[in-house]
Amino acid sequence: MRKLSDELLLDSYFKACELNLSQDFINLIELEIHRRRLTHEIKVSS
Repeated sequence: MRKLSDELLLDSYFKACELNLSQDFINLIELEIHRRRLTHEIKVSS
């Protein structure tokens, strides 16, 4: 996941949520979002 751009990571998160993919997968994306300190991006867009 570290090779994904911030934009692609966030897009992947929103798409995974939209498609109701595995919660484990969504959690992995969320961990990377937190690691990159992008949590404000998912709160603003939600």
